[in-house]
Amino acid sequence: MVQYLIILLGLGLIFWAGSWGFTQWQKSRLKAVGGELTPEDFEKTMRKAQIIDLREKKDFDSGHILGARNLPYTVLKSRMGELRKDLPVYMYDFTGQMSVRAATKMKKDGFTALYFLKGGYDNWSGKTKKK
Repeated sequence: MVQYLIILLGLGLIFWAGSWGFTQWQKSRLKAVGGELTPEDFEKTMRKAQIIDLREKKDFDSGHILGARNLPYTVLKSRMGELRKDLPVYMYDFTGQMSVRAATKMKKDGFTALYFLKGGYDNWSGKTKKK
C-alpha cells in the first residue's frame, strides 16, 4: 500500500514539474516574439501602432477593433510588406493563439515591436466597428 502511495506521489510530482516547465517555456516563447497586452494596455497605447486583425474577412466584417485593418493569417506572409517595420504592430485573432505564430513569422522578417491582445478578440470589450 505504501509503495502505491509513493508511486502516485512521484507521478504527481512529475506531472507538476512538467506542467510548470511547459508554462515557463510558453512564457519565454511569448517574450521572445513580443509581448502580450491586456485589453486595457492594448487600448491605452494602440493609437501609436499598426493594428492588425488576423481573422478572415468575414469575421472582420462582422466586427473588429476600431482602427484595425484586416490582414488574415492565411495571407500574412505574402502581404507583410504592407506593414512598416519602424512602427509597433498590435495584432489579434479570436483567442490569441494565432497571434503568437504570426509574431514569430514577423520577427523572422525583421519586425521588432510586436504585441498581441491577451485572450484575443473574444476578450475585447472596447470600441468596435462592423462593416
